[in-house]
Amino acid sequence: MISPDEHQLLCLFQKVAPASFLEDICQDYHFRQGVYSVVVVVWLMIWQRLGSRRSLAAAVQCLLQGSAGVLLQPCKRREQDKISAATGGYCQARQKLPKQVATEVTDRIVEQLRSQMQEGWPDLHRPIFLIDGSSLPLAHTPELVQGFSPGHNQYGANHWPVMRIVVFHDVSSGLALRPSWGPMYGKPAVSEQALAEQALQRLPEDAVVLADCNFGIFAFAWAVQQSRRAMILRLTLERARKILGATPQPGIDRKLVWTASAWDHKAHPALPSGASLEGRLLVCENPSRPGQFLYLWTSLDLPVEPILDMYKLRWNIETDLRSLKRTVGLQQLRGQSVDLVEKELLLAISAYNLVRAVMCLAARRAGLEPRRLSFSFVQTVVEAGLPGLDRATTDREYQQRLERLLRYAAQGKLPKRSRQRSYPREVWRHNQPFPWRKSKGPAQ
Repeated sequence: MISPDEHQLLCLFQKVAPASFLEDICQDYHFRQGVYSVVVVVWLMIWQRLGSRRSLAAAVQCLLQGSAGVLLQPCKRREQDKISAATGGYCQARQKLPKQVATEVTDRIVEQLRSQMQEGWPDLHRPIFLIDGSSLPLAHTPELVQGFSPGHNQYGANHWPVMRIVVFHDVSSGLALRPSWGPMYGKPAVSEQALAEQALQRLPEDAVVLADCNFGIFAFAWAVQQSRRAMILRLTLERARKILGATPQPGIDRKLVWTASAWDHKAHPALPSGASLEGRLLVCENPSRPGQFLYLWTSLDLPVEPILDMYKLRWNIETDLRSLKRTVGLQQLRGQSVDLVEKELLLAISAYNLVRAVMCLAARRAGLEPRRLSFSFVQTVVEAGLPGLDRATTDREYQQRLERLLRYAAQGKLPKRSRQRSYPREVWRHNQPFPWRKSKGPAQ
């Protein structure tokens, strides 16, 4: 993906996560405060995620010759211009950075950005959060293989360790909260539903949880109710039939009590005996697929149409996860240890949120919803305008060029498709000139 405007993102980072905040949370961890102070390390790890294939050497050069130089603290080596261009110091500083610092930075950035950009649903005045999960392949190292099992299938053992993550996204701005993660395979494997229950505690108290049928199970609905948050969950036909006690008919809007089954208690022993939920079962025609129906469970006391309109936004999570993986490179976490991989994941979320904030700024100035802008179009405009920002000699000239850049970015509106595609979505099959490499497995 194309790099966004680093100057604007750096200014935004300094505003929402000032150096004083980072220094305060590091006092208990005895983190080294030399050339690679906590603010320098955190920003460089974020900066690496803002562009494709940015190496440790590129990050060090960004510090020595680029915009990140403003983060350097006064010291003898800086005054004498004797800071080494080697990557060893930065590499060690990344490893020594406490994971709790990355956690608090991630929470702080999303909290500050949400307070500035949150716009609730017009008729609800409450934030709506979408949830979905994904998987991330990791490097093949002994520590990562032990922490995140590669798994196996009918063809034998897999090679790459796999991490499972679950992320809540704000429906209006696309901002992502701190994710929950765990191994996808092996004995310590954790389900998406269990990770989602952990992530619930990070939502605002008045949030509405929006999820598809993968999370439309009793255990997750019970967890949402216990957290005192509202929900809109899609159910499978079979689950809706069991709750209703009959085949659901189109147009149903009925208040029901959803009681945990024997299977729910067996799969989730922590559920109390006699656990039950009060809510509404809605059966609506699927707007995007005529002839198919949606089975929704909700605790909201609203008419059917607003609830259906809110559920239509669930597809946003698919594009959010795609942007999260491609824009900040989550599909390629290069850390060699569990601790470093987790810090890379946390700060990648921060990088993604900073890019989303820039998009929100451009959309707001143009009077548009943030999601009406194309992510790739905006990044292309910013990449073309970045040299002009670098050549600005005064603050006034910089602001003028920045305003022009935001005006161009606001023109990248996505089309409103009123009809489905007139052609099927297909891809050409690629030839495979080489056979797949297979694991030999353990020696007998």
